[in-house]
Amino acid sequence: MTIIIGLGNPGDKFKNTRHNVGFLAIDEFAKINNFDGFKLQKKFNAEISENEINNEKVFLVKPQTFMNDSGKSANKISTTYKLQATSLIVIHDDIDLPIGKIKIVKDRGSAGHKGVESIIKEIGSSDFIRFRIGIESISSHVPVHENTKAKDIVLKNFSKNQKIAINETIKKTAEALSYFLENGLEKTMNKYN
Repeated sequence: MTIIIGLGNPGDKFKNTRHNVGFLAIDEFAKINNFDGFKLQKKFNAEISENEINNEKVFLVKPQTFMNDSGKSANKISTTYKLQATSLIVIHDDIDLPIGKIKIVKDRGSAGHKGVESIIKEIGSSDFIRFRIGIESISSHVPVHENTKAKDIVLKNFSKNQKIAINETIKKTAEALSYFLENGLEKTMNKYN
């Protein structure tokens, strides 16, 4: 069993913000792999869709907590299905990568991402795979060191040109997830990083 968790904030107010690219990527993945619509499962505090890919059960998860509490949903699902951290894939925005770039990593710290930090804390491990999606424009790409600055950036909408670029990146991420489920981590990292 594989659990793919897309990170974002619930509600229309946040729907098109940079912080919600995890939700957008998981929606795209669900669409291209014929998953049923997401349904709220209160016991996990998450919207869930499930299907089989290559004879393996795959759960898609959109936590309905806010970003900083994403780990609560991840922990409930991991505990219920008795899964190791290695069965989790987390898709999230990354302010340190330019728009258009994805980076796949495993067993890394949160690098200040509050949603990832919450998951590491709640499940007690960082030994999961992360698909990091760049959300910062190349022209203004500078490392962000202050939380208030980061918060201001991640809750912004994309400009018209950035939206075109991020839509391509979302498609690329969904393709990379499909490739990963068929070919494993090493081949996927070699192809998409």
